Amino acid sequence: MTDNKLIGVSRRGLLGAFAATAMIAAPTYTNAFGVLKGAGDIRRIRMYSGRTGEAVDTIYWIEGEYIPEVVKEINYFMRDWRSNDSMKMDLRTIDIMAAAHRLMDVSEPYMLLSGYRCPKTNAMLRSKSRGVAKNSLHMVGQAADLRLQSRSVGQMAKAAAACASGGVGKYSRSNFVHMDCGPVRSWGG
Repeated sequence: MTDNKLIGVSRRGLLGAFAATAMIAAPTYTNAFGVLKGAGDIRRIRMYSGRTGEAVDTIYWIEGEYIPEVVKEINYFMRDWRSNDSMKMDLRTIDIMAAAHRLMDVSEPYMLLSGYRCPKTNAMLRSKSRGVAKNSLHMVGQAADLRLQSRSVGQMAKAAAACASGGVGKYSRSNFVHMDCGPVRSWGG
């Protein structure tokens, strides 16, 4: 019989301690490709939700492996706050978000405006705005709408586009950027 806890330290606690040391020792990357494709030892995501008051600041990938418990927390955090439904988010979107954040060299967390959207929420939003796609990637857990106070929509979109790994929408009038792991494309102004 094996005990997963050694002297009160869990596997997750050990990974967290390792991640903290790896964060200090992690090299700085100058191109998005290396950051996105796993050239580093860790991947971190920082977000908060003005709607729920929740925040997440976590390392979700270490040494080539996603941390399942942390990924579950991210999935819940990115839920449809209107219906409280959650879905397994496509980790490629999380990777794009993390890589773009790192490229912008900011410590400020993203404000998550929209992650997963259930079909009912998407239909309601679509009835109020022409900017909401009928078959939105939000409904399959492949998109996020994000804002940063310290960076412009243009700066955020440029960082996300540098990843060349999905869609980037600029919504300057509403002050947010859409990032997804769908086909590489861009839109908005």
